[in-house]
Amino acid sequence: MSWVLVLDIPSHFMTTVYKGSHYPGAQGVVGVTDGANCQQFAFALLRNFDCEIPDFRSSELWMDTTWTSPVQGSPFVPLDLLLWHSQPNSWGAHVGVYVGDERAVHLSQEVGRPVIWPLHAFLEHPRYSCFLGAKRPIVKRPNA
Repeated sequence: MSWVLVLDIPSHFMTTVYKGSHYPGAQGVVGVTDGANCQQFAFALLRNFDCEIPDFRSSELWMDTTWTSPVQGSPFVPLDLLLWHSQPNSWGAHVGVYVGDERAVHLSQEVGRPVIWPLHAFLEHPRYSCFLGAKRPIVKRPNA
């Protein structure tokens, strides 16, 4: 089953500047206004769509079972978190958000801003050559 692009990503997300020091949990970092790394970007985007998620680093996200669940044997759905790395290790993995139509949005360090690429295009880049898997947010904000 293929999904169409269903996420209407607010324009301020698509102008976010990559800043490696703006990671989840970094002192004074909230949202993406002053830049973000790919993890902070992904979580801020999820929160925009009323998903609750703590300020995880990628390895914490990968191990989490309270706020997310592993996606196994089912197609991706919009807002699934996708993790890539250059090696099969979740520490330091890149995090993107599935947007539908076999595409994901990712705040790319290489490009310096968010990109929406087909999933196969990630695997063509050495930094993303190992797809680790996907996690599905399971907690929505009350009244969402």
